[in-house]
Amino acid sequence: MLVSKAELFAVLLKYNPWWNMGRPADLPPWKRAAFTQIRAWRKDPPAGRALLLTGARQVGKTTLYLQTIDEILGEDVPPSNILYATFDHPLLKLVGLEKVIETWKEYETAGDGPEYLFLDEVQTIKDWQVWLKHQVDFEKHRRIAITGSATPLLEEGQESGVGRWQTIKLATLSFFEYLQIRNAAFPPLPRIPSLMRLFDWTGPDFARTSEEAKPLSALFDDYLLRGGFPQSAKIENIDLAQKLLREDIVDKVLKRDMTALFGVRRVVELEQVFLYLCMNDGGLLDMKALCSNLEVKKATANNFITLLESAHLVYKLMPYGYGKEILRAQPKVYLADAALAGSVLLKGKSLLENPEAMGRTVETAFFKHVFTRYYSKSVKFAFWRGKNDREVDIIADMTPRLVPFEIKYRGREHTGIQELKGMCEFCEKNKVSTGYVITRDMNDFGIIDVERTGIRLAKIPAPLACFWLGASELDDYPQNND
Repeated sequence: MLVSKAELFAVLLKYNPWWNMGRPADLPPWKRAAFTQIRAWRKDPPAGRALLLTGARQVGKTTLYLQTIDEILGEDVPPSNILYATFDHPLLKLVGLEKVIETWKEYETAGDGPEYLFLDEVQTIKDWQVWLKHQVDFEKHRRIAITGSATPLLEEGQESGVGRWQTIKLATLSFFEYLQIRNAAFPPLPRIPSLMRLFDWTGPDFARTSEEAKPLSALFDDYLLRGGFPQSAKIENIDLAQKLLREDIVDKVLKRDMTALFGVRRVVELEQVFLYLCMNDGGLLDMKALCSNLEVKKATANNFITLLESAHLVYKLMPYGYGKEILRAQPKVYLADAALAGSVLLKGKSLLENPEAMGRTVETAFFKHVFTRYYSKSVKFAFWRGKNDREVDIIADMTPRLVPFEIKYRGREHTGIQELKGMCEFCEKNKVSTGYVITRDMNDFGIIDVERTGIRLAKIPAPLACFWLGASELDDYPQNND
């Protein structure tokens, strides 16, 4: 063995202070919505499955697991029954899973009850999926939770992992979570577990809430600039926050992870493709233009975009419909966080002065929120384009129900019926009775009844829509009681 067990245990002890009567340190007092899902898994694992928490680097996966460990320790579970290990550490990566667990069991005597294993960045370990399969099948007393910053976890382990783990996909901070991490003072607002509730509101309800929610507008602008990665979100200076986001998140993923995990050697070309996507965030992906401008082959560009999806840096949306024409159509590509484009392109606060760029940024932010809200329910997402450039930005396919969203982040003159012909056409064509228009102004909030169609559209200011979508899965956010 290249590393003695004593050396290995000394490393593990630093990550597991509870073995010496300690607790996880420097944990935030608030918890993300995913914490509730993790708690449900550990208390009652479905069919004994392991848990996979996947998401981009620095998105908060480790913090969630340490908060979970802290909660377990408060339930009188023997500390020796809990192991945390990160395989970003060179020694742990070198010795592998079996030696880590062997050392843990040799130095720490297990108590009664289940054992909990929390393993970070397990995709760096060879044959991790075979090991996990064996553990789930034969070590029934163990509850194993793993993390990964790239979806090779899913692809490589697909054959051996079927039915052996539950997946939670962790996005960047929602607007509501951002307000919590910033300790921002925001107004108590009525609880909206579903946006559908707005169709039951009266005029005074909309007027009162729009007035109460006005402080959210400046905070939302701040969120769009700093972004939803916890480390950058906490930095006071916006330029420094964007610098950290660019260097610690994007550069490390593009220049380190892509080589280590996927064997990418043409890093410069990959970076150019990502920069192109930043410049066209939320727009149609014109592969011909991309390949021509960057002088790369179509197969290479498609492969790079797939890798960026695997690293949780972009989402790809296909048009709504069926058949070969849809499969050949241009997709839309959204960045994983609204602040990525501005940070990578060094826009700083100038973003706020560019209405077109702000519209794209808000659309990206809103898509992330609605995607995160409904991901666990296996909802499919698409966009729709009809004739005469009519379109609907986002379609949530909750079969048999379709939920359309149109982002109109400009003045009220852009949110009237004449400006919503695409939404109305889509709803009539697909027999959809309700839809949502995401607006800019807090006063641009209410219900539109489209004459002679039975279609009702809810206009919701973007800060409110993102606030509610981010808070809707929680049980304890501030609210009015009237």
